[in-house]
Amino acid sequence: MTKFALIGAAGYIAPRHMGAIKAVGGDLLVAYDPNDSVGVIDSHFPQADFFTEFERFDRHIDKLRRTGQSIDYISICSPNYLHDAHCRFALRTGADAICEKPLVLNPWNIDGLSEIETDTGHRISTILQLRLHPAIKAMKEKFSNSCKRHFVDLTYITSRGHWYHASWKGIEEKSGGIATNIGIHFFDMLGYVFGPVQSSVAHLRQDSRAAGVLSYQNADVRWFLSIDSNDLPEAVKGKKTTFRSLTVGDENVEFSDGFTELHNDSYREILAGRGFTLQDVRPCVEVVSAFRTAPIVTTGERHPFVPRYVKA
Repeated sequence: MTKFALIGAAGYIAPRHMGAIKAVGGDLLVAYDPNDSVGVIDSHFPQADFFTEFERFDRHIDKLRRTGQSIDYISICSPNYLHDAHCRFALRTGADAICEKPLVLNPWNIDGLSEIETDTGHRISTILQLRLHPAIKAMKEKFSNSCKRHFVDLTYITSRGHWYHASWKGIEEKSGGIATNIGIHFFDMLGYVFGPVQSSVAHLRQDSRAAGVLSYQNADVRWFLSIDSNDLPEAVKGKKTTFRSLTVGDENVEFSDGFTELHNDSYREILAGRGFTLQDVRPCVEVVSAFRTAPIVTTGERHPFVPRYVKA
């Protein structure tokens, strides 16, 4: 049985990883989080050891290794800015790492992790689950080899409360900002479908919103991301807290459903040796890292690429 440890057990996405570990027949032996609101473990692995101090977690991992119960994979669900440090820890303890998005905040962090992979012989896999979504696979098959250039509109609004900006997610140095924390999966998906990025223009960069234009090999993409519920379309307000829209030309690409199994599928691919690598994730990390410091291009009072129902 494949043995797992988990860093960030109290995080929002941790239950998805626990469920995926169970789905692939693995065993979660030990988990760590400085916060102790981790009762969700009982629904998955009630016998797992748990620590709120990293040093004790580290010591327990080493004890397992010395007693012939070495951890095979360490799953990482910690805050974004800690991902690279926790990946290094995993590899140095003799395990492979499975890291939630974004793998790192800047491309130079990938260079350091690549060196540690070489030094240890262990591997870092990241979660890029949209590549496994049936609708996105179909989209790639349809558009990636198209001879024509496509115009794409991407809008993603996912409401967050006041807590967001009071947490590490609201601190750009820790989360990478909205484009990184909310958008990196979409930028990876767009590159997966339409090829390498050729240029990027930033039009809006706020605490709760971001927007711009990306030119890929086969498409020009106008994108808008928000965590402000006021940006939801009137037809959605009061009914849903999330709005996704992806259009290619006049065609709407529907991918609102089908997310529940994607972490399970990701883990199956990783255990089969087909996980997404450091180099797979590099292009989308480069996009969000560059956006963070790009000059803002404005054309008048109203931002031209924000959907029309959003107030300027």
